[in-house]
Amino acid sequence: MSRAQDRSVSLANRLASAASPYLQQHATNPVAWWPWCPEALALARRLDRPILLSIGYSACHWCHVMAHESFADPETAALMNRLFINIKVDREERPDLDKVYQTAHQLLARRPGGWPLTVFLTPDDLVPFFAGTYFPPEPRYGLPSFKQLLVGVELAYREQGRDIREQNRHLLAALASLEPRGGSALPDESLLDSAVEQLALSFDPVYGGFGGAPRFPHSQDLGLLLRRHAQLLSKGRPDPRLLHMARFSLQRMIGSGLFDQIGGGFYRYAVDERWLIPHFEKMLYDNGPLLGLCADLYAITGEAPFREAALATADWVRHEMQSPEGGYYATLDADTEGQEGGLYLWDRAEVRDCLDADAYRVFAAVYGLDRPPNFKGRWHLALARRPEEVAADLGLGIHEVQGLLAAARAKLLAVRARRPRPHCDDKVLTAWNALMIQGMAHAGRLLERFELLDSAERALEFIRRTLWRDGRLIAVWREGVSGPPGYLDDHVNLIAALLEMLQVRWSASDLEWAIALAEVMIAEFQDPERGGFWLTGPLHETLIHHHKPLADESLPAGNGVAAQVLQRLGHLVGEVRYLEAAERTLKLAAESMQRLPEAHASLLIALAEWQEPPEQLVIRAEGDGLGSWQRAAQKGFQPDRLVFAIPADVPNLPGALATIRPGDGPLIYRCRGTRCLPPVASLNELEATGGEIRR
Repeated sequence: MSRAQDRSVSLANRLASAASPYLQQHATNPVAWWPWCPEALALARRLDRPILLSIGYSACHWCHVMAHESFADPETAALMNRLFINIKVDREERPDLDKVYQTAHQLLARRPGGWPLTVFLTPDDLVPFFAGTYFPPEPRYGLPSFKQLLVGVELAYREQGRDIREQNRHLLAALASLEPRGGSALPDESLLDSAVEQLALSFDPVYGGFGGAPRFPHSQDLGLLLRRHAQLLSKGRPDPRLLHMARFSLQRMIGSGLFDQIGGGFYRYAVDERWLIPHFEKMLYDNGPLLGLCADLYAITGEAPFREAALATADWVRHEMQSPEGGYYATLDADTEGQEGGLYLWDRAEVRDCLDADAYRVFAAVYGLDRPPNFKGRWHLALARRPEEVAADLGLGIHEVQGLLAAARAKLLAVRARRPRPHCDDKVLTAWNALMIQGMAHAGRLLERFELLDSAERALEFIRRTLWRDGRLIAVWREGVSGPPGYLDDHVNLIAALLEMLQVRWSASDLEWAIALAEVMIAEFQDPERGGFWLTGPLHETLIHHHKPLADESLPAGNGVAAQVLQRLGHLVGEVRYLEAAERTLKLAAESMQRLPEAHASLLIALAEWQEPPEQLVIRAEGDGLGSWQRAAQKGFQPDRLVFAIPADVPNLPGALATIRPGDGPLIYRCRGTRCLPPVASLNELEATGGEIRR
């Protein structure tokens, strides 16, 4: 090997020691990749080379395509190495970098971004002067080839420096202008109605969901609709549309190709309006909220498919996505051995060979194997006909058909288990784990499935043991290697998970942990001047833009969850500072919410709870009676009620909880906001006072 070749290999292997599986996937590229680090940034400044920043994640199909077409190509790599300093970033490890440069892409390209994100930065100030997403190896799709782009961008950097500096100045000003300025008033309840009306306008009455293709689950919107439905129902103003939009949308998702009909779990999104063909990656952050929503809709409707989907999703997570140590893995890849969706696709003959004639006849009719293939000559399974229809056509009982289908799915799952597996990104992300803990605990409580509660407990203990150190939260962990400090999303979602777990079983240490996290949020993430919370804190790197997340994206907006949990925790322990921080957050976001209410479901839920705080029940009792009272008080879908069952012998409760003392027998304390009623000694007495308490 020549000296030049040896140098090229050593440069390319800078990612080999990275903890991120996504970065490791690129460690053998001939591209001289760097991770985002001070050394790479300093080298770019010293050599006066623009930075080619490529952001993606390990389960991303188009990231794999571009890697195969361009980053693995020696000719393209040589061009990249000669003209640029090339930096790879895992967007799941560095959401701060991803958010800044996705926003910059949207401003520069005047269209939404995505992954892979391809951004070219001036080296001295790290401001992007050109941005795009996927670029092909040859001109197509109306795009230049990636090699043409590389040459053109570098030439522009050399010859149009003055214009680029002027553009950078305008871009920085545009980024700064996006940040909310704050306000002095809160929106009223009509804003919730405006959001519902906007969702109704974009609702698809044929296939469910909102907007056109590609079609995403929009779990935050579904949650808002269910909460608003319950709120209006309790006020004697029912609006059946709200439940219908949420129920029908999730019903269609469960029966479609968005849901893994054999192994459980939801894919990230569908490429078509019918939800038939997904992008096949499975993300932990989707499945946690959708698991909870399935349980909610079962609690509301009693319809078995919602319960079955919840349990199938939870079983998939427990068996395939939970590490032996307890934490949940991040993602499953869309591709298997280079084939998109390879694990999940079926040949008709393969299914026929697995099943007997009766089972195949039913299975084929229900899942569309008696129709033309729907994906590259094979079948991706989705409900083509309702089991009840097939049972009637074949003269079979519905229970017989359901039994045949369940047995067939089990056989196909066993066959699928012998296939090559898609890559699993096994890093543990605190925010994503918190969303799954919340979903598992919520579904386990509503469905009375203790294995789900045990799974949530194990994951929570893993975070406490591994990612909470010396009063600081860590955002990422993999194989003993810790990532950056926790972001806003990590803190707020973990508090939400702790509050959900406290409604499953009381833990003084969990409450202390939630309070400690809230104190870190207020001290390090809050904007003391305008209100609201930054995505990053003082322990994070200073970037070209300081962002406050208000609108929901793939994760619920950090400020929306912050306002929710600070209100709930503030009322529980009587901490006025938490309530004030939540109020200032809502005032900061008021203009943004009014401009586009349907994009702010998490903040709107917080606004609804500010206007009318949830009822908080605290039960003090001993023995088995404590659990039975708790289950009775929690029964059904009650988003407006939080129930905490505290054993009578628990001492030294913090704040306002110290006044909630046990009696000679069981007592139930009922509060709403800052107002409380005298304790009662039975659930019947509690219900008798149901309409008397207001904020």
